[in-house]
Amino acid sequence: MTDTYRLADRDVHRIGYGAMQLPGPGVMGPPRDHDGALRVLRRAVELGVNHIDTAQYYGIGVSNGLIREALHPYPDDLAIVSKVGARRDAGGGWIAAQHPAQLREDVEENLRVLGVERLTAVNLRRMDEHADPADAVPFEDQLAEMVALREEGKIAGVGVSTVSAEQVETAIRLADIACVQNAFSLVDRGDADVLARCTAVGVAYVPYFPLGSAFPHLPKVTEQPQVQAVAARHGVPASRVGLAWVLSRAENVLLIPGTSSVDHLEDNLAAGDLTLSAQDLDELAGVRAG
Repeated sequence: MTDTYRLADRDVHRIGYGAMQLPGPGVMGPPRDHDGALRVLRRAVELGVNHIDTAQYYGIGVSNGLIREALHPYPDDLAIVSKVGARRDAGGGWIAAQHPAQLREDVEENLRVLGVERLTAVNLRRMDEHADPADAVPFEDQLAEMVALREEGKIAGVGVSTVSAEQVETAIRLADIACVQNAFSLVDRGDADVLARCTAVGVAYVPYFPLGSAFPHLPKVTEQPQVQAVAARHGVPASRVGLAWVLSRAENVLLIPGTSSVDHLEDNLAAGDLTLSAQDLDELAGVRAG
């Protein structure tokens, strides 16, 4: 299996870095340790990470500001990917920002805060669970705006996030998408058909929650006995096994695990060096998935 995969206009290493954990609690405000956040970003690039996933609404502007402070001027091979479709209110609530004009405004705000003229890709994050049905925006209109931004050179690739299999088909047809970002893990394999479709057409698949949902009442990959048994056999943390399993699904899978710790960053990146045996994969197949 290859170490890199094509993402829009460049090849990236298959384990990148997700910046969602850089801001303070609730993905709002400054980090508890500002200098520590800068160290994590710089260490990621030192270790070969060339794909950073972010959003202007992380923090509001905190993640993007930290990325710029830590890494600008950026390495030539660094792919910065953001997402639009949501905003935050002053209390940290999530607000749908789905209208084409809002998508454009937020792409331009990402560019401004990050200090770049073009982003490698921007994901259109559907917010159906937060949107007012009376204010529904046609998916096709959103895709048309994202394509226009690509044609203007402000983004190299269009992505979609938190979308159905039907929406993925529409996005492939109308926007020639570069990536899909949906939830997927050993305990949540409901998106397997979307992953297979992306693999078939050469679209990068970037799973979020690769170790299970961040919500406390939902199952975690690291808590599964089979994962713990495989981890013990290899002498590695259970999280490494969970990430390696996702990475083994297909060559177009790009991981973006996030952390605010250098130690955790280094451990996440080590998942690329863990080869799961046929015995391991058979054992992990026994994990009950949602």
